[in-house]
Amino acid sequence: MSIPGLDAWLDSAQGRYVLAWEQQALDALVEDIFGFNALQIGLPQCPFLRASRIPLRQTVNSDLSLTAADVLCDLTALPFASHSADLALLPHVLEFASDPHQILREVERILIPEGQIIIVGFNPFSLWGLQRRVRRRDQFPWNGAWLSLNRLKDWLRLLGFEVGGTTLGCYAPPLTEENWLRRWHPIENQGRRWWRFSGGVYILRAIKRTWGMRLITPEWRKQRVSSKALRPAVQKEIHEQH
Repeated sequence: MSIPGLDAWLDSAQGRYVLAWEQQALDALVEDIFGFNALQIGLPQCPFLRASRIPLRQTVNSDLSLTAADVLCDLTALPFASHSADLALLPHVLEFASDPHQILREVERILIPEGQIIIVGFNPFSLWGLQRRVRRRDQFPWNGAWLSLNRLKDWLRLLGFEVGGTTLGCYAPPLTEENWLRRWHPIENQGRRWWRFSGGVYILRAIKRTWGMRLITPEWRKQRVSSKALRPAVQKEIHEQH
C-alpha cells in the first residue's frame, strides 16, 4: 500500500516524535504476546515487532517499491492459511486503505482462535484531528480517513473480537519544529492523567474469540416419562378387550 507523503513525513520532526512514542508503546505491548507466527501489516520501514518473542515475524505490504517487506500482496486477500497467525499488527493501515473492512475480515480469517490484533491509528478527536480539519488533505497524515475508537471497536465486535486495552499518546500539538515538540514533552504525563482520550495516536488491542457450539439432542428423558405414563392406559385397554 503506497501512502502519498509517508516517506517525507517519517523523516520529519513530527514523524520522529510520533514513531518514537509508538515504538516504545508497542515494544512494551508485544513482548508479552506469545505464539509462533506474527505479522506486521503495513509500514515495513518501522520494526514495530522488534521486541516480540514470537519466532516467525514477517512484514506484509502491498507497495511493490518497498522491497524491505517480507511479503508483497493485496492486503484485502492475504496469502496466508486460515487460523495460521497468532498476532497481527496494523500500524496506520486501515485509515489509508480503500477497503478497511475487508482487511479486517482477512485478519480475522488468518488469526487463530484467541489470536490478537493490534491497531495503531490517528485519533480524530484530538488536537491532531482538529489540525486535520484545517490542513490540506494532500499530505500525510492529513490525507487519511481517520477512524474513531468507537467505530473501530464496533467493527471488531461484529467480527467476533473482544476489545481489550487502549493506549493513547502524543498529547503535544502537531508542531513541525523539533525544538517546540521537545518543549511540549512534559505534557505527555499530564495528558495521560487528565486528558486520556485526547491523545493524537491510539493503540487498540483485541482478541479473536471463537464461541463454542452447543449440541442440541432430543430430550430422551421426557420421552421415557411419557411412555411410562401411557403404559397403564394401554394395559387397561388390552385387559378390557380380553
